[in-house]
Amino acid sequence: MEISPRAAELTTLLESRITNFYTNFQVDEIGRVVSVGDGIARVYGLNEIQAGEMVEFASGVKGIALNLENENVGIVVFGSDTAIKEGDLVKRTGSIVDVPAGKAMLGRVVDALGVPIDGRGSLSDHERRRVEVKAPGIIEHLDAATQALLNRGARLTEVSKQPQYAPLPIEKQILVIYAAVNGFCDRMPLEKISQYERAIPSSVKPELLQSLLEKGGLTNERKIEPDAFLRESALPYLDAKN
Repeated sequence: MEISPRAAELTTLLESRITNFYTNFQVDEIGRVVSVGDGIARVYGLNEIQAGEMVEFASGVKGIALNLENENVGIVVFGSDTAIKEGDLVKRTGSIVDVPAGKAMLGRVVDALGVPIDGRGSLSDHERRRVEVKAPGIIEHLDAATQALLNRGARLTEVSKQPQYAPLPIEKQILVIYAAVNGFCDRMPLEKISQYERAIPSSVKPELLQSLLEKGGLTNERKIEPDAFLRESALPYLDAKN
C-alpha cells in the first residue's frame, strides 16, 4: 500500500513531535507517583535528581527528595498529600531546598518553605540557607567544666542500665552510682563502664556494702574506705591517654 505525500508528511511531523516530547521528558526529568501516604510519595523516574532537591507535583504541591533508591525516589511532601494521586507527574526544579533564615523570621508564622502565612506581608531583608546542612557542633564550644559534667552524665547513664531480669541489689547499686557521681569513672571509656560495673560488686567486701546501708549516710570518715576501693578497682579500666 502506497502512502500519499500528505500522509508521509504528517507521519514525519508526528515522529518529530514524539521525538521532541521524549527528549523534553528526559531533560525535565519527569517522574510518576507510584504510591503516596503519610506525607511520603514514592516516585518512579527522576533518575538525575539530587538529594535535597525540590520537586513539584502536578497539583502544584512541592516536596523534597530525600531517599534516593534504585527503583524509586522517596519524596517528603510539603503540606497535605491529599491532592497527590498515583500516576501524577512529578517534575524536578533543579534547586536544592532552602528556607529564609535570620532575624526577619522572629515572631513570624511561616509554612514548611518559610513563606509567611500570618497575614503580615513578606519577610524583610533575610538570608536563605539550605535545609540539608549539618548543624554546628555545640560540644566544641563548651568550656571545660561544662564538658566534664556532660561526660560524667554520659557515664551515669551507662551505670544506670541494669540487666532486665537480674538487677543489682540495692546496696551494690548505691556503690556503683556513688562511683560515677564522684568521678571515679570520668577517665573511663564508655564501652568499659559495664565491665567496671560488674567488677565492683564481685570484688567488694560485704562489710563495706553493709556500711552503705547504715543510718547517717557516708560521712567523711566512712568515705575513706569505699573511695580507696573504688579508686583502685577503676585503674584497669581507665583510658591510658587521660
